[in-house]
Amino acid sequence: MPTLNKIRRALTKEHGSLPAEPRLARTRIALTAFFAMDGFLFAGWVVRIPAIKAQTGAGAGTLGLALLGVSAGAVAFMMIAGRLCRRFGSPAVTAAAAAALSLSIVLPPLTRSATALGLVLLLFGAAYGALNVAMNSAAVALIDALRRPVMPGFHAAFSLGGMLGAGLGGLLAGSLSATVHLLLLAAAGLLVTVVAGRALCGHPVPAVPERLPAAEGLGSVRAGRARRLVLVFGLIALCTAYGEGAMADWGALHLSQDLGAGPGTAAAGYAVFALAMTVGRLSGTAAVQRFGAARALIAGGTTATAGMLLGALAPTAWAACAGFAVAGLGLANIFPIALARAGETGGPDGVAVASTVGYGGMLLGPPAIGFLAEAVGLPAALTTVALLAALAAGIAYATRGAHTGRP
Repeated sequence: MPTLNKIRRALTKEHGSLPAEPRLARTRIALTAFFAMDGFLFAGWVVRIPAIKAQTGAGAGTLGLALLGVSAGAVAFMMIAGRLCRRFGSPAVTAAAAAALSLSIVLPPLTRSATALGLVLLLFGAAYGALNVAMNSAAVALIDALRRPVMPGFHAAFSLGGMLGAGLGGLLAGSLSATVHLLLLAAAGLLVTVVAGRALCGHPVPAVPERLPAAEGLGSVRAGRARRLVLVFGLIALCTAYGEGAMADWGALHLSQDLGAGPGTAAAGYAVFALAMTVGRLSGTAAVQRFGAARALIAGGTTATAGMLLGALAPTAWAACAGFAVAGLGLANIFPIALARAGETGGPDGVAVASTVGYGGMLLGPPAIGFLAEAVGLPAALTTVALLAALAAGIAYATRGAHTGRP
């Protein structure tokens, strides 16, 4: 027993009242809650877009311009968020951005014009972008402390939160106004922020040192290598974000317009894609531990390529749905693995750069598919998702020796 007491005293002296494992477990739970809350709030906002469109009186084109405010605000603030994480720490920025996101979600239903909607969505998008950079930076630090590649699990929580938010929003849409619904979401978000924020900020994990520092005095060759590697991971993330954005906007239309599917089957196409992504992310940690990050990226890109070729070119709706499911499994872990590797290479700034490049794919996908569909048809346009997935696999294979950190 004296030996046991000495161990307890040593652990308490080094880490405070909690030994390392319980502290890290609490941090992991808190961070998972933030990821789930992010998906829950964003999905809740998305399902109320039709009601907000009606109250602003905006046409389809004008609404599209207003909705770009979310993307513009997110991308513009991501690089700033990386600097804030370096200065104040990722946990503090995560909590602040989550509070800002929760508060800003009540603004869209208060607007009465497309211009006003676009302006408030800039704020909403800025908070959303900052939260995603800060959460992923904190996750990279936790991965380093745990010595386990748990990033896919956090993104699975985001997907599950999104599915719950969309489902609940659909149920409440007929009984509550958009204002009341989003006000309730804001209250839920603030509650999660207070509870999870205390746990996350109360037991912070030290930030990850840059594996290939891009700092002055370390040589331009080494710094340049770090920047190039971060951009490589950002490009891999872009390839999968392109597919996610394209599937969200065009998958159901392909099933109904090109394959004659009914409304239920058309909706099921994106549902099976999203479900497959969630399942893939839940098993992502085990896959990375067993095969390594590079092999997981290569396998994911290859699987997504095959799935999207089937989904785009299949002669029947159900075969296309099967292809969408395979594509979802393939794309599931590419984005989280790429962000984790960017964070290991460049710290919070690496996450910010890769996120900015990656989310650019979400912006690029839907309009690119639309322009291509007018020129060559929607089935052929959707094959570009397979093309970019193959590109991601090829990049991962070509740079497999440069993947830093543990597999």
